[in-house]
Amino acid sequence: MGVTIADVATRAGVSKTTVSRVLNGKGEINENTVLKVRKAISELGYVPSAGAVGLARGTTQMIGMLVPDLAWAWAGIVQAVVETLEAEGFGLRMLTWNRGEESLRRLGLQVAAKSFDGLLVIEPEGALGSITELHEAGLPVVLIDDRFQRPGFPYVATTNREGGEQAARHLLDLGRRRPLVVTGPDEYGCTQERLDGFVDVYAQAGVELDQRSIICGDFLFDSSRNAVAQALADGVEFDAVFGHNDPTAAGVLAALHEAGLRIPQDVAVVGFDDVELASYTYPGLTTIRQPMREMGEAAARLLLDHVRRSPEAASSRIIPTSLVIRGSTLEPSSN
Repeated sequence: MGVTIADVATRAGVSKTTVSRVLNGKGEINENTVLKVRKAISELGYVPSAGAVGLARGTTQMIGMLVPDLAWAWAGIVQAVVETLEAEGFGLRMLTWNRGEESLRRLGLQVAAKSFDGLLVIEPEGALGSITELHEAGLPVVLIDDRFQRPGFPYVATTNREGGEQAARHLLDLGRRRPLVVTGPDEYGCTQERLDGFVDVYAQAGVELDQRSIICGDFLFDSSRNAVAQALADGVEFDAVFGHNDPTAAGVLAALHEAGLRIPQDVAVVGFDDVELASYTYPGLTTIRQPMREMGEAAARLLLDHVRRSPEAASSRIIPTSLVIRGSTLEPSSN
């Protein structure tokens, strides 16, 4: 066991509360008492934990953030969260649930130890029930969600259905009336939202998409490349593809290149998210921008409002998508 605040209190001959007040610089404390506490800290080699430093003021000045893993996909959100918290004097403790139930148990222990004042959560597959229990027990929680898992606590989300509509209108404006759609996983609410928005706009234009035009995908590059290659081999005719995220759309581009098709002359391609990858494909990927940084900043501010129990704290926020046009749908100007 390491040195605890109780050890410091015993060595200095004071209470744990007095030690905490010294650590926090809070309240009027006799100078001799302060010197005794500091001497005890030095002699014992005590390193204050966030919980100990915050004991007297009732806050750790730390926020927890639970993510599925540390993949690059969350970089924009996490960076915005870090910048927002730092500006407000808070630190960030990163947590993952890549070990499933074990990760959730560790999270519960950190909550019990009051290691942070509130929790940000990204896409809790299979964990929403546990997170809800923590919130109901009093922990401020905000979900950063693009998969339409609407919890009973605050969340920040984007307009997935409207994003699907934007993709469809752009392709229709280009005269593309035979689209292929490569979706995300069925279990994600955003998949159905993006598909519904896309299909409805085409239906309003008099174009009904049949089942051969809709491929169930998994958000991954290789599977989408293989799926589009198979569609071409099966004789499915299409002049546009809407991929439900940018790695999917990048896989589509690869399959089209391998088939000798020209992009966008033969087939126009639209993705979703506008992650960094979208700028690196050839041609550059037209996509529906999911406002990652804005979502991260909004979520951090929303959580801090609830941590501080601000009477003006919003329940949730929805941040709109936008269309970003690149070479996968529009040819460069010949001028």
